[in-house]
Amino acid sequence: MTPTTVKLPPNPIRHFYRGGPAIAELRGIDVGSDHSPEEWIGSATTLFGESERGLSRMPDGGLVRDALAADPVGWLGAAHAARFGANPALLVKLLDAGERLAVHHHPDYPFAHQHLGLDFGKTEAWIVLAARVGAEVAVGWREDVAQETLRAWVDDQDHDALLGALNPLPVSAGDAIFVPAGVPHSIGEGILIAELQEPTDLSVMLEWDGFAIDDEQAATLGLGWDLALASVETIARDPSALRGPRGDGVVSELLPPAAARFFTAQRIAPGGGSVQLPAGFAVAIVVAGAGTLAGLDVTRGDALLVPHAAGPVHADGDLVAIVSRPPEATR
Repeated sequence: MTPTTVKLPPNPIRHFYRGGPAIAELRGIDVGSDHSPEEWIGSATTLFGESERGLSRMPDGGLVRDALAADPVGWLGAAHAARFGANPALLVKLLDAGERLAVHHHPDYPFAHQHLGLDFGKTEAWIVLAARVGAEVAVGWREDVAQETLRAWVDDQDHDALLGALNPLPVSAGDAIFVPAGVPHSIGEGILIAELQEPTDLSVMLEWDGFAIDDEQAATLGLGWDLALASVETIARDPSALRGPRGDGVVSELLPPAAARFFTAQRIAPGGGSVQLPAGFAVAIVVAGAGTLAGLDVTRGDALLVPHAAGPVHADGDLVAIVSRPPEATR
């Protein structure tokens, strides 16, 4: 049977940091606790070291991962399946930061492949859906940092030094930030984001003490600091280059061109009219209004899994949605 677009049931994730109410309000769901700060949407990825937790389910209760494996061409397209198999090469989340997240970074593909046997690193991007007044993120070092200096900060758990060495970026709804693997970062309290990333759950927690992380083994993915710190970027970053354009058109690209190697994100806002996107696998989140999207009636908070086989994606009505897609198979 040819796959068709489906509305995804909730998939909230309990975590060590606070958050969840903003996801509950957007999605109209019960996230279960004030420590359910993430929802993994259309996920075929598990949490690091887990066998099933993190995987999304279809409306019939089956796993999204199994549906993709049963028909990778129908869901993902022939070119994608030839390159990536049944892996969507994308993980989409909602993340509600109920507290400042620890300074951390994510390994890139060469490191993850060599040391963890994985086929992806964890480059990511944040699309800000809501933010309290004065909200900030912190991304990339303000100045080059010597490895011995970084190691001393980590050994001492010098929170002020680690956070203070990063570029602070004020954010508000509509902003988008691209975060390449290796770039240290933190997300401030009071921010709801749609997060796109490579399909892994890899985080090296440069800050861990005081953040409900079990120990240094957990903070380093079990690798120890000598190896884990080899995956962090130590050069300064110009944070302006990581900002995407603010989307205010009928169809708007949200991320800088460098992100397209990993994923794309578009904001669609037909404004009571109609818009069409090309065929392709997508995860879509309706963030405002109501209408029809990919053949289904939708309203704010709906999350959709759109197969390649569904053909061109039509959106009609007074809605706003974020449409996330994996990299083109030819990249």
